[in-house]
Amino acid sequence: MQKNVFGFAGFSGSGKTTLIEQLIPRFVEAGLTVSLIKHAHHDFDIDKPGKDSHRHRQAGAGEVLITSDARWALMHELRGAPEPGLEMQLARLSPCDLVLVEGYKRSAIPKLEIHRPAAGQALLHAQEHNIIAVAADGPVETPLPVLDLNQPAKIAEFIMATLSLVPR
Repeated sequence: MQKNVFGFAGFSGSGKTTLIEQLIPRFVEAGLTVSLIKHAHHDFDIDKPGKDSHRHRQAGAGEVLITSDARWALMHELRGAPEPGLEMQLARLSPCDLVLVEGYKRSAIPKLEIHRPAAGQALLHAQEHNIIAVAADGPVETPLPVLDLNQPAKIAEFIMATLSLVPR
């Protein structure tokens, strides 16, 4: 498994994606290479109907790799096989300094809970023991460290300190 993996947990609409979007440039500015794994709880498709790659998958190809001079993407069809766990997906990534994970809330990696008290949702960390801190946009009663959700620079510093990552 990759050494420096950090996750984000929270209810839908809590701001996980927005926070991660604000954190990535800060890690990159610190000289770190960053990868991300986003777990989707529903069927998704990054391909477009009518495109050659989509037609090839529909025809039964197990994997389709699309490549250009700007990027490449590999799509793998499970075709009824069980979904691979986080550890297996981490092994597929190229080496990097930091892997951020959105989802996989039951995985044994350190996580930040994203919480908005005004939404009226319960805190997750009582049931999820890998949550090590809470980022909130209001007061929260918890024994865990509480970070201001509106201070992404401080959250980035917390994550780097937690994982002992040193800016280059």
